[in-house]
Amino acid sequence: MSRINNDEVLLKVENLCQYFGPTKAVDNVSFDIKKGEVFGLVGESGCGKTTTGRSIIRLYNITSGNIYFKGERICAGTFSYKTAIKEAKSNTKKDIKALKEESKNNPSKKKENNAVIEKKKRDLDAFITEQKNKIKSAIFDHKYSDSRYSQKCVAKVAGEYNKEFTDAKTEAERKALSLKYAKKFKIAKNTRLITKIQMIFQDPIASLNPRMTVREIISEGLVINGIKDREYIDEKVYEILELVGLVREHAGRYPHEFSGGQRQRIGIARSVIMRPEMIIADEPISALDVSIQAQVINLLNELRDQLGLTILFIAHDLSVVKYFSDRIGVMYFGKMVELASSEELFLHPIHPYTRSLLSAIPLPDPHSEKTRERIIYEPLISHDYSVNKPTMREICPEHFIYCNDEEEARYKEEFGL
Repeated sequence: MSRINNDEVLLKVENLCQYFGPTKAVDNVSFDIKKGEVFGLVGESGCGKTTTGRSIIRLYNITSGNIYFKGERICAGTFSYKTAIKEAKSNTKKDIKALKEESKNNPSKKKENNAVIEKKKRDLDAFITEQKNKIKSAIFDHKYSDSRYSQKCVAKVAGEYNKEFTDAKTEAERKALSLKYAKKFKIAKNTRLITKIQMIFQDPIASLNPRMTVREIISEGLVINGIKDREYIDEKVYEILELVGLVREHAGRYPHEFSGGQRQRIGIARSVIMRPEMIIADEPISALDVSIQAQVINLLNELRDQLGLTILFIAHDLSVVKYFSDRIGVMYFGKMVELASSEELFLHPIHPYTRSLLSAIPLPDPHSEKTRERIIYEPLISHDYSVNKPTMREICPEHFIYCNDEEEARYKEEFGL
């Protein structure tokens, strides 16, 4: 039975760009993740997978594009709007210069051209105003999306307790309710929308503070959220430790006292104690032994069922991604080049890079390994984008490819679509 709620898109990434100077780490990437889904993001090292995950969770301020979570814009970049203004100014300047030159050579057209020039100036002013309003809106949403969410949480808590206060018959009941309300109000006030997305990092030892105990590491999010009740915090930590396959006695130890697999379980416990709706798992098994990898994947599967998690699973091990993911996006050189369901992608890989990746999967069979054909991807040979530029296109239902008109026609003919 599918665990995906097809009616609800939990995360939407729209034209995401993340530039570091001249380096385009992520360039115009778009996808969405449905509630309850595991979305796999694959590609070779350096293709922009981890940068995409870090941009979503706001470890980076994105260059341009929009990221929506639960319908709220949590990240917004302004570079595209500023670039559009510069291009509009440059194009208008060229057009006006050409019109003035024409008027100079043909005085009879001067009046007509002057009217066109004035209209172009008005259109430019209107366009600049529109783009500046978009920049203001992007900055506002990026800065205040968390505070807007906390206000909603506060209003929800107030609405719940107003009825209870009205129904309370004695002073003792009202006093007890006041104490409960104060605690809930503080938690709601400190709640941030971005905390509903948590991240599991690739290197478990590098992501854990060596000077903090496991109890302090796991409970840090609760403390930041305004919870001070020591007994409550300890109980939550013990509960989460047991949930991820550790024991209560581990709470007083330090990260260096654990194996790699146990450290990754601590990292998972830290991410799920806040009861997030979405987890970004950034190559969570790449630093682990093969036998431990299977245990961590099975743990994530169990947590997905028990807690109703949605997962963005970043990896380069395609066999693991096939087993664990519902849909897969393939990235190359900062671009999303193919996106389809896990089954569809492995049965009918269309983009040359995807075919190259799949041909590199080793099989535990010496006979098939001898005959396995390795496909080498050469982008300069495979594509000619000098005239017709590529875009993301739906070649068949729910199967998207980064290609131009000529390639789209060729792919459809080749696969009988």
